[in-house]
Amino acid sequence: MIRGAVLGFPIQHSLSPILHKAAFEFLGVEGSYSAIEVPSGSLANFLRERGSDFDYLSLTMPLKEEVLTLDVDIDSKTSRIRSGNTLLKSKSGWTLTSTDGSGLITAIEHAGLNSIESVLVLGAGGTARACVGALDSQGRSISVLGRSSTRQEGLESSIQDSDFSYMRWGADIDFNSYDLVINTTPAGAADLLADRVPSKVSAVLFDVIYKPWPTVLATKWLNSSGRVINGLELLLYQGIDQLELVLQQDLDHLKLAEHLRPILQKASQ
Repeated sequence: MIRGAVLGFPIQHSLSPILHKAAFEFLGVEGSYSAIEVPSGSLANFLRERGSDFDYLSLTMPLKEEVLTLDVDIDSKTSRIRSGNTLLKSKSGWTLTSTDGSGLITAIEHAGLNSIESVLVLGAGGTARACVGALDSQGRSISVLGRSSTRQEGLESSIQDSDFSYMRWGADIDFNSYDLVINTTPAGAADLLADRVPSKVSAVLFDVIYKPWPTVLATKWLNSSGRVINGLELLLYQGIDQLELVLQQDLDHLKLAEHLRPILQKASQ
């Protein structure tokens, strides 16, 4: 019996329980998975009081950074990007890793984006750092639009090969100077940026939000003849990567994704 849960706040919108339960059923695995509200500052207490009830935990906002302050083993990749979304239980305790980056790369590849020169990431939180770290060396240049200068150092440390630049929120943006724009901000935060989308946009938008959908930014992008990748794709592939780690076996990503995608699309409506 595999026991999992997604933790965060707010958590009511999460489709992770639907994804993991459907995957268990498809794979013939006996498992349970729930969504549990864990506000900022209470993750340590949750692990202490209820950690024994679970084999793995998925983390969403605002816990992807908070978890780094706890007594857990952190793999090198997660330590570099300073963001983790997966806790795996072992005999010695909890191990922290991140599947956000690998899920992003798989989603981009599935969308047929094989050549990315320049990337703009909207937002500077844990998901943004995972994206930046995953795209390092994939894109020649990576820019981040953030609302706080205190985030710049953490993002820059996630980059080893690509050229990096950091811009403060409110800076003038030419979306068409990028191949790929990734919105990692919370729902509604990027709405005002929709006014800056040109009448004809050439960049691809990957909006990690999947509910409510479409976002104001995604709607404007589509109305400007732009291409948009739904956040369900990131949810889908990072979840499959989590399951591979939990089950300790290789999974057929394409076959499993084809089964899970329509289930998630129906649930998000």
